[in-house]
Amino acid sequence: MRLPPHILVVNGIKVRRPVFLLGAPHSGADLVGRVLKRSPGFHVTMGRASVAHVVYAFARRPSIAEGSGASRVLRDALAESWQVLHGSCGQCAAPCREAGGVTGLGPCVATASVTRFGDASPDLLYAAPVLRQAFPDARFVQLLRDGRDVVVDMLADPACLAWFKPVMLSEGTEFPNAFLGLNRDEHRERWKDLPPAGKSALRWRSAVRLSAGLRREVPEEQLLTLRYEDLVRKPADTVAALSEFLETRISRVALYGRRLPQVGSWRIGLRAPDRALVEKVAREELTRLGYLSS
Repeated sequence: MRLPPHILVVNGIKVRRPVFLLGAPHSGADLVGRVLKRSPGFHVTMGRASVAHVVYAFARRPSIAEGSGASRVLRDALAESWQVLHGSCGQCAAPCREAGGVTGLGPCVATASVTRFGDASPDLLYAAPVLRQAFPDARFVQLLRDGRDVVVDMLADPACLAWFKPVMLSEGTEFPNAFLGLNRDEHRERWKDLPPAGKSALRWRSAVRLSAGLRREVPEEQLLTLRYEDLVRKPADTVAALSEFLETRISRVALYGRRLPQVGSWRIGLRAPDRALVEKVAREELTRLGYLSS
């Protein structure tokens, strides 16, 4: 007999069709998360420790995510993250508080107003298969961005650079390792000697490949792919597509008045050797996505 689907209840609210924002670092998932966070009815979290610990455990050791209890662990982490309690916003990362316009400890939403839940935690992409198991009715929005622009922002982000220390490749590292962009153990030493731009390109390339896999596997009604470039250049059209996909009114006000990373920043932000390395490492994906001429 088939068991009924698990129904998660948070603050007395049934979690139905939660929204998860996915993408390589600095691809715009945080911007869409900001938009949803400021839209009526949404309670969106970004980088809560309970979720981050699980996501990075799955990313660094993919075999953990394949375990029978992985979906329950991730559901519990998200349930904790979505709890609306006095002082709960004090546990949120600064970008999450800023996105919600929170100046104190919160909470950033009133439970009476919440109808949809979502999460835009960094690197949530690596937990996508588990999210699908945990929430069969989930909606996924994945962001794509020119890998060269992504590398520019990653090189300026200490949190991203911290993952590139040689110690990250411990003896317990599993391969293939999508998080670091490595397919085989024998690439270990070459990775250690690779400049940060090359390691960033590997992470972007791997994330794009994961996104392509989701595009093939997830039903069309559950997955929307957006481009960062459209989000910046055509925000009204992009938010309209997002509203249609999620079947609810989405506010684009959160996109205005912010200084967003420019499209094509790699032209002045990447040194010539770094640009050549990035284009060498990720040429196939850059070309397939139309960012680089064949």
